Amino acid sequence: MPQLALERPAEPRPRPRAGWGLVALRVGLGLLFLGFGAARFVPGLSPAEAVTSASFDRLTSGLVSGHAAVLLTGVTETVIGLTLVTGRFLPVGVVMLGGALIGIMSPLALFTSELFPDGPTPTARYVLKDVVVAASALVVAAYALGARLRTGPEE
Repeated sequence: MPQLALERPAEPRPRPRAGWGLVALRVGLGLLFLGFGAARFVPGLSPAEAVTSASFDRLTSGLVSGHAAVLLTGVTETVIGLTLVTGRFLPVGVVMLGGALIGIMSPLALFTSELFPDGPTPTARYVLKDVVVAASALVVAAYALGARLRTGPEE
């Protein structure tokens, strides 16, 4: 009586859907940046206007602050969002994203006592969510700069 044997192919077949998760992550991150960037163009709409202005003021030794800092952040985030959503000029967007993440995370170092007086304030929680954004950005940046998923065993 013949026996049924399951054999694995010598070369694992590539799974074409494996890269779709990275595309979804890139586009989702781009939409997030577009949303936050667009909010900065409308005074009072962004919950992080005050911390953005204060961070820019401190990081630039007073050269850029107030509404100009918020607008500059809005332009930067919008450009980053457009590059991530469209996939065009992605290396430029990824470099801008790296620089933006420094500014985005800077309030944690610059205003620690104000953000965490007796626990995290709402502004602190707003800034802390950027840890997830930064991790996502690292994955998107690695892929945009040439890293690829491996579907087979490591050799």
